[in-house]
Amino acid sequence: MHFEKDFTYHVYNRSNETVFYNKANYIFFLQKIKKHISPFCEIINYCLMPNHFHFLIVANEKSIEYTGESHRKNTQKLSKQLGIALSSYTQAINKKENRKGALFAHKSTAKQLNFTQTKNNYQLSKNYLETCFLYIHQNPYNAEIVERIEDWEFSSFRDYANNKKGNIINIALAKELINLDWENFIKQSYINLNDNDLRNIW
Repeated sequence: MHFEKDFTYHVYNRSNETVFYNKANYIFFLQKIKKHISPFCEIINYCLMPNHFHFLIVANEKSIEYTGESHRKNTQKLSKQLGIALSSYTQAINKKENRKGALFAHKSTAKQLNFTQTKNNYQLSKNYLETCFLYIHQNPYNAEIVERIEDWEFSSFRDYANNKKGNIINIALAKELINLDWENFIKQSYINLNDNDLRNIW
């Protein structure tokens, strides 16, 4: 993964098995995110699902710093911190569930959303930020895990719906970047998303 300052990214990873077995697991994972990830980027929103997670983040100055003197041979701090968070969580789950090996089957992906590549060049695509933001919160609803988006406990949706300061999210920045009718946030959150736009957030 490579990050550029002030660019927005859809960060996600999926497992072939259960990642979060119970409520305590979700909370523990978010504690890892708060400790290892929050200090190194701005988190716009997130959703944890039983076998995967999504974060919409904005890279800042700390995100793009390198872990050593030569950036060619070292990892950016945000990438390293994400690895630490997932590794630490995996070790704890392995011990708790008496399992071995990697919990996440794939490497985490960070899809840059500020620009989309056309045939000959790049064009600004702010609507992808809105699409990704809405898509992340719609995940449990679309998967039919809950009847309403607001029923899912393990996302940032309730922070926005209740207009409260989130533990790990930057609501003020979200409202600056994303063009939604924030006064009608819950209704806006059920908007049907364009399939073409969805293909560009991955």
